[in-house]
Amino acid sequence: MQPAPSAASAYPVAPAPGLYEAFGEQAGIRSLMDDFVQRLRSDARIGDQFKNTNLPNLAKSLGDQLCQLSGGPCVYKGADMKTAHQDRDITKAHFNALVEVLQDSMNARGIPFARQNQMLALLAPMHRDAITVR
Repeated sequence: MQPAPSAASAYPVAPAPGLYEAFGEQAGIRSLMDDFVQRLRSDARIGDQFKNTNLPNLAKSLGDQLCQLSGGPCVYKGADMKTAHQDRDITKAHFNALVEVLQDSMNARGIPFARQNQMLALLAPMHRDAITVR
């Protein structure tokens, strides 16, 4: 199944069958993103990037993005990754820290490692647009 075209699917990779369900569908993804943004805010490496961020809005937007990418019915309506990150001074170290925090959230939720890797494979192409400091 191919995700619907949007800013979230500017990186067209088909989700693995059952990925949306493995993440707990909408409720599971929303819960995961609520946990994730709280961890981001408190992470010593990248928390400052989120100090002025509306965390509930970020969690909803990220939830829509992951829901759509994983083959769910959601539609991500947020900015494309280049626009969303253009003024953020994000380094590769910041991006890698964010991925580690996401992995911590997925581990805390008991999402199987293979399913985590499938989701990360969908998100990985976005690093080209999210990293703004080379």
